[in-house]
Amino acid sequence: MNRLQLSRRAFSQALLVGGAIAPMVWTPNAAAQAAPFELPALPYADGALSPVISAATVAVHYGKHHKSYVDFLNNAVKDSARWQPFAGMSLVDIIRASAGKPEHTAVFNNAAQLWNHTFYWRSLRPAGKADMPAQMSAAINDSFGSMEAFRKELATTTIGQFGSGWGWMVQDPANKKLKIVRTSNADVPLTQGLKPLLTIDVWEHAYYIDYQNRRADYVNALIDQLMNWDFALKNMA
Repeated sequence: MNRLQLSRRAFSQALLVGGAIAPMVWTPNAAAQAAPFELPALPYADGALSPVISAATVAVHYGKHHKSYVDFLNNAVKDSARWQPFAGMSLVDIIRASAGKPEHTAVFNNAAQLWNHTFYWRSLRPAGKADMPAQMSAAINDSFGSMEAFRKELATTTIGQFGSGWGWMVQDPANKKLKIVRTSNADVPLTQGLKPLLTIDVWEHAYYIDYQNRRADYVNALIDQLMNWDFALKNMA
């Protein structure tokens, strides 16, 4: 049995409480893992997001793309000279230390994508419309004026990302207001001083098996059926 299988089994056993799945919180501060890196287990079964996201998409997206970032970082660790600036750092610290530095672009891209994907999977919940916590709804109405305005901005901003990237619901620590932003490629809002609450992956590998070029259908389906509002609330200050 490989490390991925062991990790996923241990994760599932840890979440099972009285036959139910216990709530999971995964925030930037909790991403303290350092080398050697491991692929975090999914918080649900591969087919739990179906029919919005198929098990086939999860198998490729998680089992190949997400895993590839882990593999890159663990190979980079073997090059002591290359890894020296990041020795002993947590994943988040590696992202911050490598951001904007051309000589560390590959390390940044893979570290950030490992973080982004782990956050993405936890931004989703098994398919089915979920009630939004009252505190989350109040914060959205306070920041955007209405739920309809929030939903429109999240969808429009995310769908409009040119090329590969991410749509994010974030909180600005300066004023506690919620915002919608998008980032390109591996970029992540935490390097801009913003607190991520939820994310939507719009790299093509996130949706092409199920939606081909219909990015808008994918984004709208996630917003309407898969968003983990409890996770967003737990990430909010």
